[in-house]
Amino acid sequence: MRAEQRPAGQRGLSYLELVATAAILLILASTVLPLARVAATRQKEIELRRALREIRTAVDRFHTDAVELQKIGTSDVPLGSEGYPKNLEMLVEGVAQVNTLGHKLKYLRRIPKDPMTNSREWGLRCYQDAPDDDSWCGSNVWDVYTKSERKGLDGSPYREW
Repeated sequence: MRAEQRPAGQRGLSYLELVATAAILLILASTVLPLARVAATRQKEIELRRALREIRTAVDRFHTDAVELQKIGTSDVPLGSEGYPKNLEMLVEGVAQVNTLGHKLKYLRRIPKDPMTNSREWGLRCYQDAPDDDSWCGSNVWDVYTKSERKGLDGSPYREW
């Protein structure tokens, strides 16, 4: 029956119209869900790259400052660390700089969270370690990586980023 032919008390959709509408919504939802998952993964990858860049920049700044301060003998960076921090917490706590101000040089406000593992635990590499080592020598921090075993959207393992 057409809408014009229906009596006043029988307004609404027919069963066929409801089934067709539900089928269209189901098809649309099934195409949107994978796109939403890819977008969420892409956002986590962006956060991972930003966190790695932040930590690596702090380690490099620490090293540059440590080498300069060791030249003039005004730093408490331990000898044998190659001028790198002994752990990530050292970037947050800071290193005492012996000068007229007597302040500490700090490089991070806090250790960034790894978005792939949802923790602040990072894989660490020493200056003496091989680039693909999974074990940390424990004497300094030269590089960091995520402990996630998953692969990125580009197919490369997150650990290699």
